[in-house]
Amino acid sequence: MNSCKKHHHAVETTRLQISLKQGAKVGDGCLISWKFDQDACRKALARMIVIDELPFKFVEGEGFRSFMAMVCPRFIIPSRWTVARDCVDLYTSEKKNLKSLLNKSSQRVCLTTDTWTSIQNINYMCLTAHFIDKNWKLQKRIINFCPITSHKGEAISLAIENCLRDWGIDRIFTITVDNASSNDVAINNFRRKMANWDSTILKRDHIHMRCVAHIINLIVVDGLKDISESVTRVRDAVKYVKQSPARLNKFKECAKLEKIESKSSLCLDVSTRWNSTFLMLNVAQKFERAFERFDEEDPYFKLDLQCKKWEVIVNDDGSVIFGSDGKPQKEMKTCDGRPTSTDWNNARLFASLLQVFYEITLKVSGSLYITANTFAHDISSIHTILKEWQESEDIDVYSMGARMKKKFDKYWGDPDKMNKLFYIAVVLDPRHKLDFVEFMLVELYGVENGARVGKMVKDTLVALYKNYKEKMEPSSSNMLSIQEPSEIEPKTLSQTDLKRQSILEKYKRQKAQSFGDGSMSELDKYLNEMVEEYHDSFDILGWWKQNCHRFPILAQIARDVLAIPISTVASESAFSTGGRVLDCFRSSLTPMVVESLICTQDWLRSSPIPINVEETLEDLEKLERGNFVFKKFIVIFFLSS
Repeated sequence: MNSCKKHHHAVETTRLQISLKQGAKVGDGCLISWKFDQDACRKALARMIVIDELPFKFVEGEGFRSFMAMVCPRFIIPSRWTVARDCVDLYTSEKKNLKSLLNKSSQRVCLTTDTWTSIQNINYMCLTAHFIDKNWKLQKRIINFCPITSHKGEAISLAIENCLRDWGIDRIFTITVDNASSNDVAINNFRRKMANWDSTILKRDHIHMRCVAHIINLIVVDGLKDISESVTRVRDAVKYVKQSPARLNKFKECAKLEKIESKSSLCLDVSTRWNSTFLMLNVAQKFERAFERFDEEDPYFKLDLQCKKWEVIVNDDGSVIFGSDGKPQKEMKTCDGRPTSTDWNNARLFASLLQVFYEITLKVSGSLYITANTFAHDISSIHTILKEWQESEDIDVYSMGARMKKKFDKYWGDPDKMNKLFYIAVVLDPRHKLDFVEFMLVELYGVENGARVGKMVKDTLVALYKNYKEKMEPSSSNMLSIQEPSEIEPKTLSQTDLKRQSILEKYKRQKAQSFGDGSMSELDKYLNEMVEEYHDSFDILGWWKQNCHRFPILAQIARDVLAIPISTVASESAFSTGGRVLDCFRSSLTPMVVESLICTQDWLRSSPIPINVEETLEDLEKLERGNFVFKKFIVIFFLSS
């Protein structure tokens, strides 16, 4: 083949190249043909920009152009404007595919909504759809990320309605929101607009779901309002050590001399995230001996932690001295701010108390696994813990428990105000069923209230079953009325058959009294079967997938109920009392492009990659010990990124 002298690396565009299929071994016979395709490369580039959250100007960077000149010199690198259009086209294509999937499926969709704010103070509403597909896999898709005029309920309701109309979605099961009063207005408005939708369930009475993670956050924040002075002293000590690399290195030497083997690193807490206070205390209390040795070796530690505070002036007999204005006189005094052994004991205590809420919040904030069937257990656990704290002799524990219990009762103290679908999700867990829910309600609310709420849950379950049965078998009642006269002829039945028929009718009447309908044999069969053995690795969706042929109506209910998310936020945002903010790159884009990038990224990513900060820090420390030059490079890289 004659090649161009100037571009000697060029090949004919029509020639096919043979390449090994990714992951295949030589000799497997997995050879595939490959041909350069400019359009396919541009689509792949757009996917990379979206998935990795790269700015559009990335394609015009010198490094990327040099890389592509070496890897694929025939690829014509598009401009940033062309890449932006390709990303929007990718969004349009993926949206069409997802819309087709949602419209063809028979299951209902559960929604969650949350708000974001850009650095230009533009308010965005994020709407996410949750559903269980035909393969019994939980799916989560962001279907809208649009600006809203205000945070008022009317604006939120209108934005949700417009989004669902655009997608052609009318089979809404629940909407999970946080506890802002505007969301109550939004759900009520949206419930009225759903009145004419044929796909509604139970007259839309159970559509409103409150975010569990948000309520837990409010409970803990109330408990930490009057946080102990010990936490402040530990925080100041950690802050002093982390203020300079020299102090941190000296502290590490102290920890090494005290033979403290811990992979954790000291961390400061953030005022809007109570989980950071837990993490700070949980790590710092492991280094108590290191702090004591550091105090002996660093003379400035004591001086820097000295604090000044106003104290009431008292006489020798302990009586308070009042001024001419009638108020107690105060004077400024210098006190030692170093943590004492009592402070460290308190730090361990607070860390152990907060760990319970930390673990529960992480669990309920998951979006890649079922959480609806665990809510009632978490409520019961929190109630038991707060009751124990209120009986504690420790004044700090008692006061914290009292404040938390007050907030707990505001949201979960009245079972009549709670959505009964939370309990039905536990009933649809074959490890528990209805008997366990009734027992748990008695333990939580007492015998009288527990039995009353248990009956309400049972009635809701029966009504839900009848509603689904009518929608799945709309003509079943008519068929029975037509077939019964021809199937049951008194002249053709013997006396034994008539007796058996009489007993059967009596049994149906008995079931009708307990379940409201004698034809509910499927629900009756499920509730009366033995429960499955309890273990944490139990796959509830796998169980329903295997048994859906036995319980077709209940299986459809389970697909909808178990898809309910009990939290509106991802785990990394569950502890924040502040707002959720867009990054600088996305904040600089138009709302349409922002929605295209965020939605498409969510659709393309198969699963998020969690970042373990402690493991990352441990790897960096190994590199620090191995190569000082590489250490400087890593530090500069992270500071500049």
